[in-house]
Amino acid sequence: MTTARAITLDHPNALYIGGQWVAPASPGHFDVLDCSTEQVVARVARAESADAARAVAAARQAFDQGPWPRLSPQERGVWLDKLAVKLEALNDEFARIWSLESGIVYKVAKPRLGLFIGAAFRQYAALANTFPFTEPRKAVTGHQAYCVREPVGVVLAIVPWNGPAGLLAYKVAPALLAGCPVIIKCSPEAPCSGYLFAQACEAIGLPPGVVNVITADRDVSEELVRHPGVDKITFTGSTAAGRKISAAASERVARVTLELGGKSPALVLDDYDVTAAAQVIGGGFFGYLSGQVCHSLTRILVPRAKQAAMVDALKAVAAKMVLGDPFDEATTTGPLANARQRETVERYVARGLAEGAELACGGRRPPQMVAGFFYEPTVFFNVDNRSTIAQEEIFGPVLCVIPYDSLEQAIEMANDTIFGLNAAVFTHDTAQALSVARRIRAGSVGHNASRTDFSIGFGGFKQSGIGREGGEEGLMAFLESKTIVVDAPHP
Repeated sequence: MTTARAITLDHPNALYIGGQWVAPASPGHFDVLDCSTEQVVARVARAESADAARAVAAARQAFDQGPWPRLSPQERGVWLDKLAVKLEALNDEFARIWSLESGIVYKVAKPRLGLFIGAAFRQYAALANTFPFTEPRKAVTGHQAYCVREPVGVVLAIVPWNGPAGLLAYKVAPALLAGCPVIIKCSPEAPCSGYLFAQACEAIGLPPGVVNVITADRDVSEELVRHPGVDKITFTGSTAAGRKISAAASERVARVTLELGGKSPALVLDDYDVTAAAQVIGGGFFGYLSGQVCHSLTRILVPRAKQAAMVDALKAVAAKMVLGDPFDEATTTGPLANARQRETVERYVARGLAEGAELACGGRRPPQMVAGFFYEPTVFFNVDNRSTIAQEEIFGPVLCVIPYDSLEQAIEMANDTIFGLNAAVFTHDTAQALSVARRIRAGSVGHNASRTDFSIGFGGFKQSGIGREGGEEGLMAFLESKTIVVDAPHP
């Protein structure tokens, strides 16, 4: 690459399959763009059907004949600790790649990744010593029995473009601890974190076929989902894509974990200061990946009498955001990840105006920026909760302020969606926060902030997904339960 910001990879023209860097079946490639400049910063090999089949074969070999599933959980945990050390040493490079590919501000990316990549592998390495992989039980006949939890098999991990390194970690770490070899299918828009992860696996000498990394388009991804050699699919992405994956997997009863879209509500109750709420919601939303986060609090439900004050406060937050190069210390919000996503945001903004929502600020490309996929922080108000922009995931820097007339109506509107990923309740009354949280149908509910926690578990209700990632539940997703009853009395 000619640009000074080029991403350096050891083997960009190869695929990581069976513990080796191998040439792809065809010379095709994907160009990776710096989303701030639209310049090419990397070029990686494009996997085709034959390459996908090779990756499945390598993973199957590792599962069916290799040592990995037959190691003890503690032995696998030692490997996870080794990988954690290597990944932590690469934290700043992962952050740099994330900023170039997806637009997150670099000074935000570095500490954020520290909470995810190495931490995920360390968390699951520790679980190797505490999780009950084998539990003695007493059978109803009085015989000695065991509940044994064994690896589900070969795992296909489909990683999105908005946060590839962190999301990869919370798919791969539990799969590896469970004893499952993994095929990581990287997004063509953001494949470089996957390559860097493969380099780390190679550096520690992970056994062949335990981790395989390829970058492919949707047609090859669909072939992998349908491949009989793949036992489990774990996917993060849009609800529309998740429906297709679920339908294809169901044809052969393959296991799935789906972490899908969201349209998460923030319920600001009458006792809470709207300026304080706006600082928390707006600052976190506009400043973290420009709203390209599935669990973002994008619907702000506020008492009708306080709507104007909330809008003014959010406008003030938006006005202070410094839109620019993610590597500039002064920047507080970067670009969108790609041209397609910016066009999607533009269509939703136009739809919101057409359906009668009022625009408080933003709603356009910044005129002073001729390159990069930038879009101004945008706030709509007087939004109908049943309108398109209040019901569909925009995945960009667009907030909707929706007035309510009673707490009951606010809870009803919060739940009036096909999604159920995240929510927040803003109130000084902790007991009321807990009460309202129990009535919201969402996988995570925070008090006075968005408080998702992968160390406990993350996932959604309704069409926001199936299953959980992180914590013990995230490990269970890669295990099958087996009952063994021996011909001996229970002591």
